[in-house]
Amino acid sequence: MEFFTKFPVMDRTSLMELRKGIDFAFRDFSRAYGDSIEAFFDPLLFFLVRLEKLLINSPWPIIIAVICGLAWVGSRNWKLVIGAAVAFFLIGYFGMWKDTMATVAIITVCVIICMVVGIPVGVLMARSDRTERTILPILDMMQTIPSFVYLIPILMLLGIGKVPGLIAICIYAVPPIIRLTNLGIREVDKETIEASVAFGATPIQRLKTVQIPLALPTVFAGVNQTIMMALAMVVIASMIGVKGLGVPILRAVLNQYLAVGMFNGLAIVALAIIFDRIAQEYGRRIQKHRGQKK
Repeated sequence: MEFFTKFPVMDRTSLMELRKGIDFAFRDFSRAYGDSIEAFFDPLLFFLVRLEKLLINSPWPIIIAVICGLAWVGSRNWKLVIGAAVAFFLIGYFGMWKDTMATVAIITVCVIICMVVGIPVGVLMARSDRTERTILPILDMMQTIPSFVYLIPILMLLGIGKVPGLIAICIYAVPPIIRLTNLGIREVDKETIEASVAFGATPIQRLKTVQIPLALPTVFAGVNQTIMMALAMVVIASMIGVKGLGVPILRAVLNQYLAVGMFNGLAIVALAIIFDRIAQEYGRRIQKHRGQKK
């Protein structure tokens, strides 16, 4: 305690000036470059809106058939296919179809973005210890900082809408796929890598033919975690204008509608279970196929 009493503390006036300086600097930045940043994300917004309209306007039997087809291709498990069909039929029966399709659209786009960004970053971390030491603190910050904190600069730059919610979900959901891609590649047996080197494989060839195929189960575990975390952000994203199952849940919280909140929450759980099982089974099947091929 004596140390802190002697430690120089910034006075209140200096602290206020520092805060004002940061606020004014970021406000000037957002006014100067906000339109350009918003224009940069226009293609992403266009794709998200088109996908959402496609899912909402398509007949429900077609959507269920496509989801069951993906479940079969991913898992080859009839129980999962029937479970997915029953879950989506009940979602439609209880009047949550439109919100569910909006949620599926934004989760699909988020997972695609996280995979496109996260897997290459995870590969870079696995290939360089210095890169890993640099990126790990950033991932720790992304996972621990409250989501409302990084929503502030996003909202100041882009306002309320789908894109800010999409960015917020991606920031929250991308760390697992980066971490597990890095972990999966680093856990590949060194003897296998040495054998590929002995056969004259280049680093790129080793990565494509040995490291990534053997790391696929771990990578798909990262995809699972990304999906789970993206679904967990649905309610928070609804606060900044993202349509989906989070909107009725938020309304239920504000108005104490137990049934509405419970049904929509169970719909999110159903999506999480279905996507999780498909990704897990697909990763296992790929690994088994690689083992049989060898």
